[in-house]
Amino acid sequence: MSTVDTFGSKGTLEVDETSYEIYRLAAVPGLDRLPYSLKILAENLLRTEDGANITADHVRALAAWDPTAQPSTEIQFTPARVVMQDFTGVPCIVDLATMREAVADLGGDPDRINPLAPAELVIDHSVQIDVAGRADAFERNVALEYERNHERYQFLRWGQTAFDDFKVVPPGTGIVHQVNIEYLARVVMTRPAPGTTLLRAYPDTCVGTDSHTTMVNGLGVLGWGVGGIEAEAAMLGQPVSMLIPRVVGFKLSGAIPPGVTATDVVLTITQQLRQHGVVGKFVEFYGDGVAQVPLANRATIGNMSPEFGSTCAIFPIDDVTIDYLRLTGRGDAEVALVEAYAKEQGLWHDPAVEPVFSEYLGLDLSTVVPSIAGPKRPQDRIELTEAKEAFATSILDYVDGAHEPHGSDLDGAVEETFPASDPIAAGEHDDSAGVPAQVARGDVARRPHHRVPVTLASGTETELDHGAVVIASITSCTNTSNPSVMLAAALLARNAVNRGLTAKPWVKTSMAPGSKVVTDYYEKAGLWPYLEKLGFHLVGYGCGTCIGNSGPLPEEVSAVVGEHDLAVVSVLSGNRNFEGRINPDVKMNYLASPPLVIAYALAGTMDFDFEVEPLGVGDDGVGIFLRDIWPAPREVQATMDSAIDRDMFTTDYADVFAGDERWRALQTPQGATFAWDPESTYVRKPPYFDGMSAAPAPVTDVVGARVLAKLGDSVTTDHISPAGSIKADSPAGAYLAEHGVARRDFNSYGSRRGNHEVMIRGTFANIRLRNELVPGVEGGFTVNHLTGEQAAIYDAAQDYAAAGIPLVILGGKEYGSGSSRDWAAKGTSLLGVRAVITESFERIHRSNLIGMGVLPLQFPLGESAATLGLDGTETFDLSGVTALNEGRTPPTVAVRATRTDGTVVEFDADLRIDTPGEADYYRNGGILQYVLRSLVSA
Repeated sequence: MSTVDTFGSKGTLEVDETSYEIYRLAAVPGLDRLPYSLKILAENLLRTEDGANITADHVRALAAWDPTAQPSTEIQFTPARVVMQDFTGVPCIVDLATMREAVADLGGDPDRINPLAPAELVIDHSVQIDVAGRADAFERNVALEYERNHERYQFLRWGQTAFDDFKVVPPGTGIVHQVNIEYLARVVMTRPAPGTTLLRAYPDTCVGTDSHTTMVNGLGVLGWGVGGIEAEAAMLGQPVSMLIPRVVGFKLSGAIPPGVTATDVVLTITQQLRQHGVVGKFVEFYGDGVAQVPLANRATIGNMSPEFGSTCAIFPIDDVTIDYLRLTGRGDAEVALVEAYAKEQGLWHDPAVEPVFSEYLGLDLSTVVPSIAGPKRPQDRIELTEAKEAFATSILDYVDGAHEPHGSDLDGAVEETFPASDPIAAGEHDDSAGVPAQVARGDVARRPHHRVPVTLASGTETELDHGAVVIASITSCTNTSNPSVMLAAALLARNAVNRGLTAKPWVKTSMAPGSKVVTDYYEKAGLWPYLEKLGFHLVGYGCGTCIGNSGPLPEEVSAVVGEHDLAVVSVLSGNRNFEGRINPDVKMNYLASPPLVIAYALAGTMDFDFEVEPLGVGDDGVGIFLRDIWPAPREVQATMDSAIDRDMFTTDYADVFAGDERWRALQTPQGATFAWDPESTYVRKPPYFDGMSAAPAPVTDVVGARVLAKLGDSVTTDHISPAGSIKADSPAGAYLAEHGVARRDFNSYGSRRGNHEVMIRGTFANIRLRNELVPGVEGGFTVNHLTGEQAAIYDAAQDYAAAGIPLVILGGKEYGSGSSRDWAAKGTSLLGVRAVITESFERIHRSNLIGMGVLPLQFPLGESAATLGLDGTETFDLSGVTALNEGRTPPTVAVRATRTDGTVVEFDADLRIDTPGEADYYRNGGILQYVLRSLVSA
């Protein structure tokens, strides 16, 4: 509650005979020149000024913002609401439930642990695509989802009744970010104004437990992903400490050309911004081209903010925003308030006015070309015309011996006629005769073949080869929220079916829309039958393949891939394609627009050039090319205009929190505190607050630490945080088996995030992790320096803990990029890691490490483990940490690494505790401990 109004900014705004209390930005000279995103932060400070934590000096610092300066001024940002998905949301509610008990143990009132800002959780990450390519896929997958997640869903239902202002969107509704833009986002919030009968109006802002929370930036809502621990603190009224950021202005001009999709635009922007370097910065779009970008495209661009590394990627409010709010069923009064408020506060986009930015970039939309990205990073964009050639180069990194001329059956032919029995090589229609495959325009890299016969469950006899597309999935909020690309995919499917084309039989095809609205407009447009004819049946409403819930490949395909070590491929309309993420059998993953996902299902292989190779042959003997079935932009737009209406949104979201019969039939536990089931393997009370004292103990230096893992560049939270399926021979699998869980019921790591015993065993257990302590070995293994033997990372950590030895992690550049996964930090901490030393961090993971009491350290500029000669066998001492006990944050920590031969490497590592608030969190052992002590002492 604001108790101070230094600038006299409080006033009223009249909208259609209704008065709202607002805090006017015009009251403070200098704020009018700021970029849109910083104006949102300025209003936030004006409204929450209390004279203590948030002061007039913070406002003045924004008004005097120097766009050219490096960030140095800390402010406190108070998000209006918190949005969660269930993988990250369940542990949030587990922690809140545990905090209630801890407050009581410290003599406080458990009811103090209650969300003070609206918190909404969408269950969207738990559905797995076990069943695909058949009409009953949706029903069977949902039934399996409830069977597997019964305990978790009961726990969330308890949370919905036990905590105020906490709501749950049940399974089978949609993907959190699509539900957010279509329904949850307010754009302008209203809450009762203290001391008056008025409603207070203020910008909708949010933090979310998924890094793609930035999708809401497309609506003009400032928000970004945070770790679950930060989200919990925000729910409990703690502001987010941050430095006033640099803001990159991205000017849009021109218009998207025919044949180019929003996905192509976003992959182009992702590559451009990642190359420029925007980590920790705000990105804001402006210019004449903004008005030409539909809201769904804006949301697609905002969604990919984590992929190019920025904190947010925001569009200002304009007529396009207003039209979208009306279309999606927002009330007339709500829409009128958004427009009036934005214009009153200078938040309405004026293309004639160029705000001051820290850096300037731009893109002429007319220059964008069809693209994909892969095989393992979203920023690695490939023009579609170069995709075959790029694949031929990339495959060499995935096939043993491929770099040697005699290592494989290498095919460097410029033109070759393949028999009808070789459909992968020819990319032909199943029933066609052999056709020439023009495999090169210019020089194509020689690439390995390893054709292996396989008999599919249907009885079809065929062959698999390196590069075979075994998963083609339209999934993920990035694209399924965008009607233009979703209808383009459906129209392409119609055209393909009408020309007699079919998906290749070895491709696992799936369709996971982001909300039921997609189903509605597919049905109204009469396009579902064509998608289903190609195997793109509805498999669920949720984040499926994109989060690693692709489900198993057919047994016969999986067996051949594993036995012959084939480098097979997934193509998905998602935002993440990191190694090991999509499916354990799949080594190479490519991001593509929904229509291109279907195109690759028709081709069946990445070794395909759509320009010169036909997808099949017509009855007239003439080849059918992708260009022959690609829908015209005017038809896509006409279908959108005729098939989408406001009633779809108002009907589908009319009772969004009620759920289906399965949800309503769940027995809901009662009580202010949760009755933990000691036999549960899904939800267990975590140890974070065990033995916690009312006052924090002094922090200490780190002495005698050993290296648990030495990692390279671009280690993502997918490599660190437990995700995907649980292997039977892993420590987590052994734990579940010991607790009587059958292998078929292991479920995924994500679904078991409420059980710290499973999660700690899965930390650093990604099947593609490469720990340099065990060269040539992939997976969660290390050298146990106590025994000198290779061991699972979890097992080694337990031995170190028993011996009282602290641990460190050594890393390279961009450590911790990827999703905002709290368990990447929680697991690191629970394994006994005291510090992570890298060349650079991504924003969210660095913050999360501090939130769990782990020191984030960086090698001196230009240095690395390699340049310093560190191989991970050293013993580490870290000194200077104790300066934090004196209320100051030292810029560096002295590191002394002693080799096994007694020689020493010394350097000063940069201490990446960037704000005083972060220092408070570290001194308390973590952010939750800080919040807990603050609530008890208040």
